[in-house]
Amino acid sequence: MHRRKRAPARFPLREINSSVYVARRFQIGLLAIHFSVSAIMTFIDGLGYLASALVLLTFCMSTMLSLRAVAIFSNLAFISYGLGDRIYPVLFLHIILLPLNVVLLFQMVRLLRKAKRAAATDLSPNWLQPFMRPKHVKAGETIFRKGDAADLLYMVVSGEVRFPEIDRGVSAGELFGEIGLFSLERRRTQTAIAATDVDLLWISDGALRKLCERNPGLSLYFLRLTATRMTENAARAIGVGAATPNPA
Repeated sequence: MHRRKRAPARFPLREINSSVYVARRFQIGLLAIHFSVSAIMTFIDGLGYLASALVLLTFCMSTMLSLRAVAIFSNLAFISYGLGDRIYPVLFLHIILLPLNVVLLFQMVRLLRKAKRAAATDLSPNWLQPFMRPKHVKAGETIFRKGDAADLLYMVVSGEVRFPEIDRGVSAGELFGEIGLFSLERRRTQTAIAATDVDLLWISDGALRKLCERNPGLSLYFLRLTATRMTENAARAIGVGAATPNPA
């Protein structure tokens, strides 16, 4: 008897197609993940370049107000970059710098608004009080003498201060000492004496200069104040000279 030969085993066509389909889907998934990771890394690198460009831009700013605004955007870009690329020293540094720049920006905006409002109205110095320190002077004491180095600006809180050379006084709410502070010689042009017990507020030359550098509106305020004071003093000196009789 002859045995019948067995036919070779055949894989079902459906199973082959399913295996190929799964393999292709797996490859497509891997490619999608690869391109997604590449896109994310490219975006993170772009944030790093953007943050660096913003830092460079801060050196081109002409005012402190615009510098702080650009610095805030730079902080945000560096925070995103440090978080995405896991560069933790950069991340922590700009997390600290961001609220500092925001606070300084709001302080500058508020001070600039007050200075502009004062410069446009009645030369009121009240906005300067939070930056000044108190001092008490007894009646008859000399606050400064003519020719002394000018390093402080004063505001009268209560009492009266007299300037004997021009027979003039200032009372509560008025500034004095600004002419010597902004002159080239930086010397006092008058002697200031406490006519009564006087409560003063003062600010140093360095602190006042920093305020003026940050906010050009403050420089305008003191320009108008100094010009007004010098005009008044000149008019008073002319009046005193006219009233004084010529010697025989």
